[in-house]
Amino acid sequence: MTLTGSLPAVRWPGRLAAAWGILFAIPSFVWATGTTFGADSTVSPTLVQLARDGVPWFIAVLVVTGLLKLFGAVIGLGLLKPRSRWAGRTLVFCGGGAAILLLWHGGLFVVQGVAVRAGLLTVPSEMNPLVGWYLYLWGPWFILGGLAFAATVALHVRGSADRPLRLFGLAGALGALVLSVAATAFGIA
Repeated sequence: MTLTGSLPAVRWPGRLAAAWGILFAIPSFVWATGTTFGADSTVSPTLVQLARDGVPWFIAVLVVTGLLKLFGAVIGLGLLKPRSRWAGRTLVFCGGGAAILLLWHGGLFVVQGVAVRAGLLTVPSEMNPLVGWYLYLWGPWFILGGLAFAATVALHVRGSADRPLRLFGLAGALGALVLSVAATAFGIA
């Protein structure tokens, strides 16, 4: 097993990424049980109703997203130590992708929230009370997670002797960007 090299002693971004993933997974699992604590005033009423009604496909989405968030925590922790070439490259690819997905998603919430507040966009009346939550809570929360993953990947790559490692981070980031732009263009995001 060839390790990718020594890493810098700065560990807080990886720990922050891991904590972000764990903390953000909790609501997904709680809401999958049909308990909508914390969601009633902060999340789209349509989504809250799907959780309350126990709609099977939506419960599956909540569980899968909760598991993905926990996987993100593993990625954040995994990037704290040197790894074999294959494992290090896989972690950097996934971490780069996570950074862009989270930054894009949070950025959309913030930009859309600012546009609604400025009167440039309108939303259905039932969504008006939620604009502030998406602008001031959810958007910045996603951006925080994205920045934590970006910093973790950057530190891992910087401290590595594996030169092509940067390409794996770039590939993950570009893949996530293409996926995010396509989802937004098709109205999925």
